[in-house]
Amino acid sequence: MQEFVDAALNQGDYRAAADLLQTWKKKSPNDPWLMLAIGRYQEATGRWESAEKTYLRLLRQVTVAKIMAQARQGIQRVQTYLTQAREEALETARALPGNQDPGLLCLEPVPVEARTAVAQGLAKVMQIDAYMARMQLPSKEWRLYRVGTIGELQYLGQSLVQAQAPAFWVKQADCTGIQLFRGEYFRSVHPHAAIICQSELGQLGEISFQWSEVTQVVRGLLPLFESVVDRDPWGRLKRKDATQDYAEVFDLHFHNRRCIVRLCDRTYQFRKGNPLPQSETPVNQPASTRPQWNALLAYIRDRVAGPMRNQFTAFGEGAVEFIDLMPHFPPYISLGRLQDSAWDAAFHLYSGLHFTRQGMS
Repeated sequence: MQEFVDAALNQGDYRAAADLLQTWKKKSPNDPWLMLAIGRYQEATGRWESAEKTYLRLLRQVTVAKIMAQARQGIQRVQTYLTQAREEALETARALPGNQDPGLLCLEPVPVEARTAVAQGLAKVMQIDAYMARMQLPSKEWRLYRVGTIGELQYLGQSLVQAQAPAFWVKQADCTGIQLFRGEYFRSVHPHAAIICQSELGQLGEISFQWSEVTQVVRGLLPLFESVVDRDPWGRLKRKDATQDYAEVFDLHFHNRRCIVRLCDRTYQFRKGNPLPQSETPVNQPASTRPQWNALLAYIRDRVAGPMRNQFTAFGEGAVEFIDLMPHFPPYISLGRLQDSAWDAAFHLYSGLHFTRQGMS
């Protein structure tokens, strides 16, 4: 029977091969040579993944040396084909107009009960170990997984989604090029808000809005570093950068205006504007502006119906490793740092990603 199936496959007569396999299966359903022939039929008809599973099952169930050798050869053929097909698809995706633009690929959070299945999909698409794939899955917030050309990332992202691994991809310019205003201080907050802002070009102006226009709020804590002296394991003095404090950044998103207004506790000018109602203003304020800042944020949160995105730290810990690999973009955060920090750029990216994703929903 095997010779007849092989002859039908060699002639491209797949219907005849399928009929022969059905007849063979009725007569000898447990024949290991039948399973090997099924694998070859799946190969010939382009069902490469099914063929690979068939050959792998053969290796687990059969001890006949000749069958095992042919199963291994089948696996090698399948993997070679899939690798070549992947590279050809990537080259095609990269070559399409506009697909050379810089982009980002992010993984979405995965609940505990789905992590095993999703890890298998991620491992298959990215050609990595399943254990390593599981370790890379985020649980709370998006994980910036790869940067590169948008064509390649779109291909990988679509493959991940098909493999049940939730992911999304965007052009870098779509999330870092959103118009941004740095809030200096509020002139009024009720019945509508008016805030004095600085544009990206450094021009001062005023934006008036209704609180209902704010579609979401993005919050993040940015580490502030100082050079300190410490001792290494051998007791020798060494200088290193250590986190001494955090700056809080608060972004208001306006999708109807296609812009973001950014507030920062280190730069907000309370001496010029703190127009909270008397009932909202802290009593016996100390020299620190922290109580005023907290009261202002609480007031804003109470009036914004949209979601609060506050998992930046989980995103930023992975994203900072990619910043130097991306085309430069200004973060529009002024903290008086002696040197640029990837954390500032990571927050700008995080806020822009949420702006872009919210606008797509």
